[in-house]
Amino acid sequence: RAHTLTVLFILTCALGYVTLLEETPQDTAYNTKRGIVASILVFLCFGVTQAKDGPFSRPHPAYWRFWLCVSVVYELFLIFILFQTVQDGRQFMKYIDPHLGVPLPERDYGGNCLIYDPGNETDPFHNIWDKLDGFVPAHFFGWYLKTLMIRDWWMCMIISVMFEFLEYSLEHQLPNFSECWWDHWIMDVILCNGLGIYCGMKTLSWLSLKTYKWQGLWNIPTYKGKMKRIVFQFTPYSWVKFEWKPASSLRRWLAVCGIIFVFLLAELNTFYLKFVLWMPPEHYLVLLRLVFFVNVGGVAMREIYDFMDDPKFHKKLGQQAWLVAAITATEFLIVVKYDPHTLTLSLPFYITQCWILGIILVLTWTAWRFFIRDITLRYKEIRRQKQEHRYEKDKCLSNGDGHSPILDEQTGNKLRERKL
Repeated sequence: RAHTLTVLFILTCALGYVTLLEETPQDTAYNTKRGIVASILVFLCFGVTQAKDGPFSRPHPAYWRFWLCVSVVYELFLIFILFQTVQDGRQFMKYIDPHLGVPLPERDYGGNCLIYDPGNETDPFHNIWDKLDGFVPAHFFGWYLKTLMIRDWWMCMIISVMFEFLEYSLEHQLPNFSECWWDHWIMDVILCNGLGIYCGMKTLSWLSLKTYKWQGLWNIPTYKGKMKRIVFQFTPYSWVKFEWKPASSLRRWLAVCGIIFVFLLAELNTFYLKFVLWMPPEHYLVLLRLVFFVNVGGVAMREIYDFMDDPKFHKKLGQQAWLVAAITATEFLIVVKYDPHTLTLSLPFYITQCWILGIILVLTWTAWRFFIRDITLRYKEIRRQKQEHRYEKDKCLSNGDGHSPILDEQTGNKLRERKL
């Protein structure tokens, strides 16, 4: 890394040289933005060369070190926004894009939910075509990439379905959540999310069956082989199949529940941040945030799985996992500070009842699976051991023919327990 430090030194000198050569504009806002961008570039260059490597090495460890440093920069930006007043924070977004900082127009996202509208003779299926916008492929590719991160069919489906229930529950707070029933369950869960999860699982199957035997680029004789090797540079160096096994222990069950909770909170933050910071859904900052989470989320999930699967070797949770958790929490704090009125709008009574019932069922199953069931099994095992001990003792005290009333009774009890 001595060469990379040399590059960092040259970059710093070049930035200083350019600053000295050009005439500094008499624009405080412009100079401030330029200074902040230059500072971030120097920090990113330092982090790419000196940060700790993560669990991934393809396409290059420096790529993942870059996203780790971007996580630090983004977290610092969120902390800065958190400590501003609501008005100043929204107007600060104008320094990023002059079109921001203005209230969003009111929009009706629910509308007419008829699949076939007989009142519209020219196009009775216009409600379906209106929903087929750019967010449909975004949903598909988003869940395809989430499946590559989570690597489990059931966890992906649970998160997908749970988020639709959250949209139902919170549509009185955000109009963005108000959708037709067929938009929720047919277009989102079955078509977009389901197809993305299916394609993601097929890709995971191919990656798990692929032979990972790497050869140097210059040792490959043919040009076709060299091109194939270059393409495979963007695939994993090796493959680890995630087996979460949430019901195997209380620790893993709580960890999986925590992962699902953080995923759902990060999804909700996407919509609430747009609402409180006055960002249109199609703004490029929203897309950049999703690209950011795709890159850092994969590393965080691998670090979490390694920590859960082998805690003796991975004694501490990875740095990227901690940063993702901190970023998600900070985004939520910004939402709470900037618009507490929206978040405190009370849930409808029937929705509150459904959530209370669901929480009670989850807690009841947790208590039965990891406490009551284990106590019952332990009691049966102790009882069986005692009966076997008595059986051996009676066998030693039996008469010459090898039979005794107590022995016959113990044998009968043992046979009945086996049948049960």
